[in-house]
Amino acid sequence: MKYPRIIDRYLFSQMLIPFSINVVFLAFIFLMTQILQITSFIVNHGVGIGTVFRMLVYTLPFFLMFIFPMSVMMAILLTFMKLSSENEIVALKAGGISIYSLLPPVFLFCLLGSLLTAFMAVYGLPWGRLSFKNLAMEVATANVDIAVKERTFIDNFDGVMLYVNKTDMKRQRLVDVFIEDQRKKDIVSTVVAPEGKLLGDPDRSAVHLRLFDGTINQVNLKTRAVNTIRFEVYDVTLSLKQTARFVADAPKDEEEMSLGELKAYLETAAVKDSRYYMVLMEYHKKFSIPAACFALGILGVPLGIHSKSAKRSFGIILGLVFFLLYYLMLSMGWVFGETGAYAPAIGMWMPNWVFGGLGVFLLIGSARERTLGIDTVRFAFMKLNAYRMTKPE
Repeated sequence: MKYPRIIDRYLFSQMLIPFSINVVFLAFIFLMTQILQITSFIVNHGVGIGTVFRMLVYTLPFFLMFIFPMSVMMAILLTFMKLSSENEIVALKAGGISIYSLLPPVFLFCLLGSLLTAFMAVYGLPWGRLSFKNLAMEVATANVDIAVKERTFIDNFDGVMLYVNKTDMKRQRLVDVFIEDQRKKDIVSTVVAPEGKLLGDPDRSAVHLRLFDGTINQVNLKTRAVNTIRFEVYDVTLSLKQTARFVADAPKDEEEMSLGELKAYLETAAVKDSRYYMVLMEYHKKFSIPAACFALGILGVPLGIHSKSAKRSFGIILGLVFFLLYYLMLSMGWVFGETGAYAPAIGMWMPNWVFGGLGVFLLIGSARERTLGIDTVRFAFMKLNAYRMTKPE
């Protein structure tokens, strides 16, 4: 049959454009949410644009896992809205082509979206998390002033507590510095200086703190002896406490594990604690979110067909509402699954069952010419909005 193949190619090509636009737009929205932090890194801390760009690239896989299913649904919904509004659906039905005959390109499109999402979930997310962690370690040691907060006790260094009253980023200067050093056994050293400067040492994963015109008070806990030393210049080397977390053999959290590592952990775990449930949910999430492309994609078909007289903006809002509901259900499943209230598999797959089942139900209704009442809902919102605009204050 020649005509169905032409229709399939036509539908598939119509879905590609809104899918691409949605992916780019949503990724741009993500970038905008980080713009203040990016500006602070570049202006205040001297972090290079290349480094900031790498940070964004490493964090993108997490967001793309959700952007792809959402874009698949929006592309299918908008495509069928266009077909319906231009009476192409009516023309196809008049030519003897049913709604079910239009599903092969939809399934193929959902499959491609699912493969992209699965790639991000299985490979992109662990790569991004580990790469971001290593880069964050480099940035932390090269630009240590990022982690130094005014009037806050900082315990990110082995055996050392640091307190800074004020930071002067323009002059790279610390004002009123207090240090408690317990790295020597039975000796507690307290260092107070009116001024200091931090120097990073990325090669050693350490920080050099240079203090000026201060005092060192040393207390020997065994002999109860106290020594006081005044200095003009004093250098302190601080090793980052969290260095071990960034090395390759350090324990990984669930989002940093590969699929094989997640499976191995689940098979060898001795106790089913909160850690076990977190890993189990992450394992199921790597399959359930790619499968959401099918659940949300099928739902987009009847929603698009029955939004015949709606504007494109209404379709976008409708898609956003349904995806928000999906995400809320997924978040609830994560919370309850983490506590062990019910099986993590239920929490991760329930949104797919609900929205997939709803999509099949509405699709069958559309094939049997049943109305969904979407236009009624849209007109009700339009009337309510018009009433609010004309209502005297």
